[in-house]
This record gives sequence, C-alpha cells and structure tokens, in this order.
Amino acid sequence: MFLQSIASALPPLSLTQREAWEVLRGAGVPDRLRPRSASLLETILLGDSGIERRHFALEDPRAIFSLDAEGLNRMFEREAPRLAGEALRRACSAAGLEPRTVDALFICTCTGYLCPGLSSHVSEQLGLLPSAFLQDLLGLGCGAALPMIETARGYLSANPDALVATVAVEICSSAFFVDDDPGVLISLCLFGDGAAAALWSAHDAGGQWGMNGFRSLHRPEHREKIRFVNSGGRLRNQLHRSVPGLAAAAVGQLFEQRTADPDRLVAHTGGRDVIDALEATLPGGPIAETRSVLRDCGNLSSPSVLFALERTLAGGHPELRRLWLTSFGAGFSAHACELHR
Repeated sequence: MFLQSIASALPPLSLTQREAWEVLRGAGVPDRLRPRSASLLETILLGDSGIERRHFALEDPRAIFSLDAEGLNRMFEREAPRLAGEALRRACSAAGLEPRTVDALFICTCTGYLCPGLSSHVSEQLGLLPSAFLQDLLGLGCGAALPMIETARGYLSANPDALVATVAVEICSSAFFVDDDPGVLISLCLFGDGAAAALWSAHDAGGQWGMNGFRSLHRPEHREKIRFVNSGGRLRNQLHRSVPGLAAAAVGQLFEQRTADPDRLVAHTGGRDVIDALEATLPGGPIAETRSVLRDCGNLSSPSVLFALERTLAGGHPELRRLWLTSFGAGFSAHACELHR
C-alpha cells in the first residue's frame, strides 16, 4: 500500500522540563515522595534527558494530580478525540481530500478507554460516511502504530479501491501516576500528549512511499518489565531499567530480517537511553529525526514513530529511497516495516 499523506497534532500547551518541574512543585508532587524520590524527579527534569519540552492536553497541568480515576478517564474522553481528529483533518488537507472520502478508519491508543471507541467519535467529528469501516486497536502500548498500519494493509488487500486512515493518539498525561517507584518517576518525566495520522491507498499515484516487510517480535517473558498495571482504577506505568537493552536487542533482531539496506532509520523515541542503545546496535549513524522528536515532544508513546517519519519526509531529502521503521513497547513487543519508493 502507498502513503498519501502524514500529519501530526499537538496540544497548544508546551512546557520545558524546568517548567514541568515547577508545575510538579506547584501541585505538591515532591511532598508526596520520599526525599530520595523527589531528588530523582528533580535531577531528571533539570538534567540532560534529551528532552527540552513536552505538550499537555490540559490548560492547567497541575489539575492532573488532583484528578481521581474517573476524572482522568474523562480527560482522555474529551481530549483524545479532539487531538486525533485534528491530526486526521490535517492529513486529509495535505492530501487534498475531504474526510468523507475515507472508507476505513483505524485508531490505536493505550492511555484511555472508550466504548464505542475513538474511531466512532472521530468519524462523527469529521463527517465520515455512515458506511465507513471503523476499527480500534487497544493495549499494544508504545509500539502500536506499525501493527495498526499492517492491519490497515490487510483491509486494503480486501478492498483495493478504498482510502484508509490510520491514527495513533495518546493522552499520556491522563496516565500520569505518582509514587516512589523509579520507573513511575521516569515515566512522569518522559511522556507527552500527541497524535499522528496517515492516509493510505492500494495504488501508487507516482513516486509515493510504499509499505512492505512488516515484522513483529514478541517476548512475553519480559511482559512485567514494561506495561500498564491497574492501581486503584488508574493506569500506572511499570518500567524496568533493563528496557533500553531489551529494546535494542529486539530491534537488532528485526533489523537482521530486513529485505534491503535502508537509507535512513526511523524509530520510536523511547527515551535518551533507548535511543543511545539503538544507535549502538544498528548501523547507519544517528537516528536524527527520532532524537528531534524526543527533544521537542518527549516520548509520545504510539504516535512517536509517525512523528519521526513525518519529519524525515519533510526534511527535503530527494535521495532517500528506502526507510526502515521500528516501534516497540508493552508485551514486550517490537515491530518493524519498510518504506520504499
């Protein structure tokens, strides 16, 4: 299948890491922690994390830390459709198409739950036809965007004249949690909110990027090292210090299965240590666009790899012919695919 357009959306509120630290102080978060934990939080936010700023869906992010489980999910219910809809609207505009021409809509998320899912809300918001096929993918974590796109490819195989939209959206701030676990605190310092959308067709209109070579790798024996757990009805991110090495090893194994050598690597952001581990494992030098997304947005979870792809394609590199994309996260799972033109 062939990429028609790609676009992203971020909430208007953007905070530097130092400003985020001040928000946490204003919300009394350090006072809830042991001194050593509060010091770790301050060190990460005021140190060199590879992140300069992040975006948040609430106008006053201090309110996040006073919301109960219901309030956090209501925040997700309000903000996720809005952000996903904006990303898809921009993707349609970039392709010169009206949203009502979309025949199928696939949306992935892991930071909240709706029934009917986000696809129903976004379809209504953008005026998709009542006959549009709607599909929500849940529980795939940070790696979800690529298996979602592979699912859309299956739909296009059965419906070759269709126009398919894929949207990855996360309101990570609706899953912020505070306790003394280092993994929880690191998550509090890494994640931001965002959405990315892409349009796909089974037909190449000339010079478009085609997708193939999808691969997955699942390591359920490492499931407890990176996942959401339910704590009092709230999502709590469980993150082990071994994740950077685990991610690099899995991604390296997928890279060995590539069909051709890529001109550029495009990866999920993870965090600074994750990107360092990937660059040490994969040939080809720095993963520049991935680092720039981490710098400007933090870890956006599932949309991250699409943000990096958008920047790669917007970078004005006509010499690029092959891209290799990878995403990874809860499961533990890792995924890869190839784009070519």
